[in-house]
Order: sequence, then structure tokens, then C-alpha cells
Amino acid sequence: MSLKHPHSPMLDGDPPPHRRPRGFGSTPSPSPVAADPSPSPSPAAAAPPPPPRRRGGGGGEREREREKERTKLRERHRRAITSRMLSGLRQHGNFPLPARADMNDVLAALARAAGWTVHPDGTTFRASSQPLHPPAPQLPGIFHVNSVETPSFTSVLNSYAIGTPLNSQASMLQTDDSLSPSSLDSVVVAEQSIKNEKYGNSYSVSSLNCLENDQLIRASAALAGDYTRTPYIPVYASLPMGVINSHCQLIDPEGIRAELMHLKSLNVDGVIVDCWWGIVEAWTPHKYEWSGYRDLFGIIKEFKLKVQVVLSFHGSGETGSGGVSLPKWVMEIAQENQDVFFTDREGRRNVECLSWGIDKERVLRGRTGIEAYFDFMRSFHMEFRNLTEEGLISAIEIGLGVSGELKYPSCPERMGWRYPGIGEFQCYDRYMQKNLRQAALSRGHLFWARGPDNAGYYNSRPHETGFFCDGGDYDSYYGRFFLNWYSGILIDHVDQVLSLATLAFGGVETVVKIPSIYWWYRTASHAAELTAGFYNPTNRDGYSPVFRMLKKHSVILKFVCYGPEFTIQENNEAFADPEGLTWQVMNAAWDHGLSTSIESALPCLDGEMYSQILDTAKPRNDPDRHHVSFFAYRQLPSFLLQRDVCFSELGNFVKCMHDGSLNKIVVRVRIIITHQSGSSALEPLMQRLTVLCIRGVSTHPIKILLQ
Repeated sequence: MSLKHPHSPMLDGDPPPHRRPRGFGSTPSPSPVAADPSPSPSPAAAAPPPPPRRRGGGGGEREREREKERTKLRERHRRAITSRMLSGLRQHGNFPLPARADMNDVLAALARAAGWTVHPDGTTFRASSQPLHPPAPQLPGIFHVNSVETPSFTSVLNSYAIGTPLNSQASMLQTDDSLSPSSLDSVVVAEQSIKNEKYGNSYSVSSLNCLENDQLIRASAALAGDYTRTPYIPVYASLPMGVINSHCQLIDPEGIRAELMHLKSLNVDGVIVDCWWGIVEAWTPHKYEWSGYRDLFGIIKEFKLKVQVVLSFHGSGETGSGGVSLPKWVMEIAQENQDVFFTDREGRRNVECLSWGIDKERVLRGRTGIEAYFDFMRSFHMEFRNLTEEGLISAIEIGLGVSGELKYPSCPERMGWRYPGIGEFQCYDRYMQKNLRQAALSRGHLFWARGPDNAGYYNSRPHETGFFCDGGDYDSYYGRFFLNWYSGILIDHVDQVLSLATLAFGGVETVVKIPSIYWWYRTASHAAELTAGFYNPTNRDGYSPVFRMLKKHSVILKFVCYGPEFTIQENNEAFADPEGLTWQVMNAAWDHGLSTSIESALPCLDGEMYSQILDTAKPRNDPDRHHVSFFAYRQLPSFLLQRDVCFSELGNFVKCMHDGSLNKIVVRVRIIITHQSGSSALEPLMQRLTVLCIRGVSTHPIKILLQ
């Protein structure tokens, strides 16, 4: 039986579906009449149309669902193409597109690059040549520009060479187009430190290839926006993991002092120190060694810096490669009972973290997992209670899973996982399976006491599995039962550990770290989040139940913040959305009244990442004026910290985090000519320099100093 298109309305009394000709000249088709061999009567006597056919309920519904899925796939494909185009324009074309650019932003940027003027209201016209005016006498050598990509600007640059004296440049550029919806002025200041005898006309830059291959350009990108009169946000920097050895001894105290002196010069508020369970209680149960940490805290106290302590109940890396393992006595227990570790479907054990299935099982020399954690926390509090009362220790972060983050170890690289794999469920040890069986029995469906058998492998994609694909088993009765149980174990672990942390530490602020699992976020199932323990598909808010539990214990939520280098990877094919996940997590936390903080996932290497972190820490358009409590900074490698640019840029970032008193951000560019080139224009060079500061355009002057 033929049916109408699922999107075509069908009213009672409508004739059966009949295809009509298309076009402006088409006319309505007459209603079909019953066949009759007799001559056709007059129109007035024509037979009435037959009664409408009843639509088959089942077939129509299925067709509508299929059409919805096809529409979703088309929309995702369109978004993926758009995202790749925007990434290419930003990365290779140096277009200053905003983070959430649309096609209007792209058209405006292309039009301005072609020499057109685009007003904020969309009015677009060919820019006419503007007369050149002499510069103001009190500011010789300064060029005021509204845009750096106009024909008039490039025409003047064509006649400008490095060897030309600055005081002979008697022209000021004034153009009509702008770099953003508001009219933003830039100031380009050229210092007369370029010596004519050293850089003559014959040493000018000839091309972008010459600029990239034969010159060293060092620049710091400006931080966008005005952060004056914004809340003060403390900045903490993490100390290297290897400052304490496996025998709990402080390594290189003088190196630590030099590191702290450097951080103090940046006005950093404090440092973050990892206290490892595998170091302090390494050899014997109930025997704690804190001597190395006591020496470290004493040195930090000399510099009047705060300390945030991370109690790490997990391992880090391979034991033989400088990493920290779980306590030796725990590993001895595991040789006889490997079910104390998280286990995947193939029976492989993750030795970096104890399974949550033993939270209430006395398998650790007469103690449960929760009791072992509590004894460690209580020992720390008794050892450093005086430092807590003095205010040196400002907060204590409780490690709740692998990497110190609240999550299942669903994506272990040592098991072969690689981004953007969906990971695997970690619930196949004996104790977790026992818990799952009890949950299925209480539900009355014992055959549900199993993990999904069609959830793929570590590096599978959602559409390759029967469980995570659109319309897959994750949304079936069994799937909802299993995922509720799986995420419930995570929430129950949080509740038990934090209850004992409150008992051990009293009124000290505690922190819990939430991971940023952003890949496959733009799919229906959110597969990577499901395997990590966050039941957060598109039709359910998986973070609110966790945040309600965190609010119960009055903790500070720390969220891992990823920068632009993660968004320019192959994230489009992984349907990743770091910004969307950050928005959901931060707003859900604020809705539940939680204090929040953020941590950089990797060392910050450019101004764009700093600007993105600032926008997350101090949202400008939030009517409730939410902001984070502190920012945890992952330090730069030492070879990068030796560069003046990185040092200066980090200092500017800290100032913006504190009180925003940085009204003018100076971008310094040092150019070292390494070979002779033709006597062509400086246009490619100036275009390259303006790209460096174009992301930092703000209402305050931006200076470029040529040294």
C-alpha cells in the first residue's frame, strides 16, 4: 500500500495520494473517479471521490523515524564540513573567526580580505580609496589603522622597507572597514632600533617563504578583552611529579627553590603538590612516611605561597619508567587476587587503580578499599594539621579514580586505546559482577546480570557497534538498566569517599576533579562518556546526579579545560565538542550551587588558549556573574619557560586572572634577518605580524614593537 511522505499532512477527507506536476504553471490535479465503461457524465454528475484510506500506523511511524535519522545524519555531515572549513580558514588562512562562527562571519571575513567594507548590520560595498593624511606631530612614526587587510593598507606597505627611516614615513592610514562588529582601533608602534647601516633596502623581506624559513619571529599574542574590575581568581601551578622519590625523599631542594622563585615572580598564588599513596604507604600497611613532603612544604612556606594537596590513590605510568605504582603491599595482594583491579570484557586488568567493587570488601589485609583511603587521609591530617590551621594548605583534592579524576579507566593507552576510541566498560572483575547480579535480581530480571556483548572494543566508533549506534541497545530497557547501575556505582563511590574525607579533614575545603570526555559528544549516545561512567546521552543529563552528590558534601568541582590545539585535530570525524561539554558541565554545576574551578589539560602554549581559559573562568555575558574559584595551571616545559615571550605571556595571563589591571597588552616581535633578499615590499612581513595580534583585538590599544 502506497503512503504519503511522512512530512506531508494528511487530513480526513483528503483524496488518496496523487503526484502533481511541479513548476509555476502546474495546476491542481482532479480527484480520481471510479472507473466506469459508460460514457462520462457531465461534471456536475461526476462520481464523488472514494473515502480516504486509513494510514497503516506501524509503517508510517517507522518511516518517520527513518526520515528523522536521515535528517540527523545529513545535519551532522553538514556540521562536520562547516567545522573543517572554519578550521582551515583559521589555521591556514589566518582569518580572525570567532569560536562559534557562522557563515555570516565567514562571508564578512572573505569580503574584507578582498577589499570590501562590511558594516555590523551587514551592509557591504566596495571600499573607495581613502586620502592619506599626515601623522599627528606628537606621535611620529605611529600608524592608526582600523583594518590590516585593506588595499589602501597594503599599498602603503608596498612602499615601506625595513631600511627606511621611520621619521620619513609621513602618512597615516585610515580605512572604513573593521575587524569585528565594533569599531576597534589598533596602534602600531615601530621603534627606531633598526639600524640603517645594518638593515638597508637590500635586506628587506621579499616573501612569506623568506619570512618563515630565514627569520626568527618571536611574538606573544594579545589577550582579548578588558578584565578590569573582574573577580580575583587565584592561580596555582603544579609542581613536577618527580620532586619526591619512591622513598619519600625530597630531590634537589635548590632546584625547587629556583622553580618557586620563578613562580613567585609571576605572582602565582600557590602550587599544587601530589601526595602519592604508593609513596607514603609504600611498603607496609598503616606505616606512613611523610618526611619528603614535610621538607617540601617547609620550602614552599619560605616563599609565602599557598599549597593545594592532591591525595593520589592511583598509579601513574609504568613502574619501571619513573612512574608511581600503587603500594607494594597492594601489588602483593593482587598477585593472588587480581580482581581487586578494574577489568575489561577480555579479562585484562588495569593496575593503576583499585576497583570500586572492593569499596566494601575486606580484601586489603582486613580492610576495605574505603577504609584504606580513610586511614591515609587521617594520617595526612594528623601530620600536617598545623599547616592547615596556618592557612598554608588551602585545599585538598581527593583522587577518586584513574588520573585522579572521577571516572572509570575506560580509555587506557597501555591497553591499546587511541583517540577517538569509545573505550570499554570496566565492570568484569568478580566484585563488580557480584554487584551487578544483585541489582538484576532486585529488578526481577536475572538475565540482565551481564555486560553488553555488542559494545565494541577500545578503538571502535559508535556507529560500528550495536549498543552505541543511533537507536542502539543503550536506549533499550536492558541498556537503561545497565547504564543506571554502571553510573550508580560511580556515584556511590563518590558518596562513601567524601563522607570519610569530611570526617578526616573537618572544615578544610575539598576538591573533586571531573574529566572532559568531549569526543563523540555530538552523537546521540555519547559513547565515550557512557564507558567512563557518565550516563549523559542526548536525552538525559548525566552530570546532575553527580553534582547533587558533590553539593551534598560541599566540595569544589575542578573541570579539565582543553584549549584550541584539541579542536584543530580530527575532532570533526569524532563529532567532538569540547566547548559544548564545558558549557554543559559548568552551567550544571552552577545550577546546583557548586563552586567550580578549572585546570589546563596541557601546558598553555599560545595566547589563544589563555584567552579561552579566561572566557571560561570569567564569562562576560553571564547575568549571574558566575566565575571559578581558582585556576590550576599545568606548567610549561623548562625549555619553553626560558623564552621571554612565554614568560611575558604567562605573566599577562596571571594579571588578567587576578584583577584585570592589564589595560594595554604589548606584543613584542623581534625579527632577525639571516640572509639578503630582493628589494621588494614589507607587505608579507606586516601581514604576518598583524596576524599574530589579530586574535587579541580589543577596545584597548595593541602595540607592536619592532626591535
